[in-house]
Parts: sequence; C-alpha cells; structure tokens
Amino acid sequence: MIDDKSNSDTDETLGHKVWSALQKYRLDSENRQSTALLQQKAQFLVDEMGLENWIRKGGLNLENLSKFLDPYLRHSNHLHHPGFIGHQVAVPHVGASIADMIHGVINNPMAVYEMGPTAAVIERVIVNWMLEKIGWFSGANLTDFTDNADHGGGVLTHGGSLANLTALLAARAAHFPDSWENGVPDNLGVIVPTASHYSMARAISISGMGAQASCHAPVDELNVLRPEKLQQTFDQATDQGREVFMVVANACATATGLYDPIDEIADFCESNNLWLHIDGAHGASALLSKNRRGLLKGIARADSVIWDAHKMLRTSALCAGVLFRQQKHLAQTFSQEEDYIAFGNTEYGFDAGTFTVECTKAHLGTKLFWVLAMEGEQGLSDFVEKQYFDTKEFYNLINSEPDFECPYEPQSNILCFRYLPFPHEQQVELRKKVLEHGNFYITSASIGKKSYLRLAVMNPLTTMQTIKNLLDEIRTCAKLL
Repeated sequence: MIDDKSNSDTDETLGHKVWSALQKYRLDSENRQSTALLQQKAQFLVDEMGLENWIRKGGLNLENLSKFLDPYLRHSNHLHHPGFIGHQVAVPHVGASIADMIHGVINNPMAVYEMGPTAAVIERVIVNWMLEKIGWFSGANLTDFTDNADHGGGVLTHGGSLANLTALLAARAAHFPDSWENGVPDNLGVIVPTASHYSMARAISISGMGAQASCHAPVDELNVLRPEKLQQTFDQATDQGREVFMVVANACATATGLYDPIDEIADFCESNNLWLHIDGAHGASALLSKNRRGLLKGIARADSVIWDAHKMLRTSALCAGVLFRQQKHLAQTFSQEEDYIAFGNTEYGFDAGTFTVECTKAHLGTKLFWVLAMEGEQGLSDFVEKQYFDTKEFYNLINSEPDFECPYEPQSNILCFRYLPFPHEQQVELRKKVLEHGNFYITSASIGKKSYLRLAVMNPLTTMQTIKNLLDEIRTCAKLL
C-alpha cells in the first residue's frame, strides 16, 4: 500500500533540497565561485550525470539527488555569473523562477480558458500592458477586456521565432485572405534587411512562399537598413514579378544592437500600402525607458511588433509577445472569417489557442507578471536604462585601450569590438580560447563580412572591472595562439 503522506513529505523535502541547491548555484555564480561556462564534450556530461543508469533503473531520490543535480548545475551555462556577457538571454529574476515552479506543479495549459483560467487572465493583462507601451491600447485600465477597434491585439508565444512567423501569417491573411483555403500565390515578396534575424527567413519558407520571396533591402556598413533604398528594392522586386506586401525592420539588429529608422520606413510603407513589421524581440524593451524610447520613434505606426520578455525583461525563457495595431489582424491570422470575436471570448473568459500555432500553451504571461509584481514598471525601466548606460561606459573603456577598437557607438546593451593585433578572421579563434578558460562567456558577430567579438550585457552584476578583467583575459589568450 502506498503511503500518500510519506510520499508527500518526501516530495516536499526533495523540493526544498532542490531549491536550496539552486539558491547556492545562483549565489556561487554571482560571487564568481564558479566558472561562467566550462565547455565539456557530450559523452563526458552523459557520464557525469549518469543518464543511462537513471533512465534504465530510476531511483532518483532525496539521498542520491546530488549525484545528478550537482554535475547538472556545475556544467551548465552560469547566466548569473558577471562574466556571462554572451547571448541575449535574460538572467532570470527570482520571480520568474517562482512562476516556473508554480506552473510545474499545477500544469495549467491555458490555450483553452477553462484549462487555465488564472493564467489566461494574467496573459491578457500582460498583453494589454505591452500594447499600452507601444501606444496601441486606450483602455481605462489594463483589465479592460472590451473588444474595441481602437485597441490593438496580441498573444504570447514560445519565442520570437514563433512570434515572427505569426506576424508574417497575419500580414499574409490581411493582404491575401483566400490563401488559407487556396494556398499561397507563387510570386509574393517580403522586404527584409540583409541583417534580419534568421527566423524571418525561416518564417518565409515555412509559410510556403519559398526563400526566393525574401527581397533583401540594403543596409549600411553597420547593418542598419537604409530607408532611401527601399523604393529601389521594391521596384526591383516588382520588375521581377514579385507582389511585395510586407517590410521588416530591426529594433534592434541581433549582431550589433543598432536600431533601424522606423519612422522613415513607416513613411515608405504607408505610401505603398505595405504591412510594416518590427522585429523588436530584444530592443522593444527600450519603450520602458523615457531616455531610450526615442530609438523606437514611429513604432506605433507599424502593423505588428514582436517583443521578447525573456531578453530584457528579466523573464525566464520563453515569453514572446506578438502584437498587432488592429485586433482583427490577430483574429484573422489562422482564419479568414470576417465575423470574428476579437479574443475568442467564451462565457467566462477567452480562449487564446485560436490565435497561436500552439494548441497547448504554458503560462507565459505569469512569468513576466511575477517580475513586474516584484519590481514594478519603474524597476524594469531602471534595469533597461542601467544595461544600456553601462554598455556605453564599456564602449568608452574598450575604445580607450590602444589594442582594442569598437566599430560603432552602442545604442543598446549589445557591443561589438575587436583585438587589434589580430586580423578580423582570427577574432573567432580568440573567442574560442577565452571560452576554454571558463571565466567569461562572450560571442562573436559579423559586420560587413568582418568578424568581431561581441558582448550582450544582460547581467546587472557585470561591471567596469569585469570588462577590464575580460580585456586582460583576451590579451592572455592571444599569447597562447
């Protein structure tokens, strides 16, 4: 006979032990008592964690938990470490971690309202909050769920790639409403910057248009879209038989963190009746900062925007908003019926699954809600402001060193630079050597076919001293090559 009370007590104790281990992991990372990342080969990790044995025999319990959990945490990428200056992934706020734990227990997939009513309501409020920041929500309060043509619409998805795909499908539905039933015309065109995120190319192909539907707009030497060249791109595509219906702009570009000039791009789109989509996965968070939101001037003129909370809003992955200026475009994305109810309203609430690729949705909005509930809007605004400001200071420091240079002044918390004694093509090799030491996690990027080292300043504990230590580490590693 199973002793339910005994199992319950054991589960509670196991949960406490895991949470304590995670807290130690976080504090050790923050205090540099661990490496940022020390790469190991796959078979080594298999053996360290004992994966085959656990799968075949089971038996993981309170007494032997550390045999699995210790190596799992030790060999992970330590985002809380000040030396994590790599990819655009949030160092998660403890509130987001708690929300993940709650969802792991209650498991309320909320694409259908009755399966997760509390999470569904929170997501709707979070979407309204995001719409408000763009300028697409005019309700008296964030809990105004009225279907109103003056309000925008949106939904949270599992990542920016799905969000970009959803926006593309919405634009297609708006311009070619019979494509859902009859398929996609074979001559469609989407104008994208040559520096656009790879998920846009994927979305175009997944949607059935084919890679040839991408009409690449020229960028300058720093990968910023040149709006004065859009008409030329449009005319060339038209001459080739393409029916262009959409333009994509970066806010900001993944490699450089630089923003495309949205207002000027919006002028072109409006004059040619084209859908304007803003890939704001990383940079839309500047909307929270009164000193930085000017980088997004004109964003309210767009037709769609994506915005990843799991980048600059301190939210654990994944949580990405796909947002529309008009509610009807959300409603028509996966159905071309003209008679729609904007948010799939039911007797009690609203179903979100109608408007997403996913038929099962996790509690994405609840994670961001917990961060906001603990920090408030001002707390997140201060965080964005700090990360952007610190990156400018790091730029000044790096550029002042005689053996380093930065190709541009940063607009966000992304910065490219290079070690001058080495040619561009050797910067990637230098990065690899830095990673082998384990004290820093940085990435690399290409600008105009030239390779640079790259920082994404995601961790608030990354300081001027951290960057000084990084530069010294790079110099040390250079001597080993």
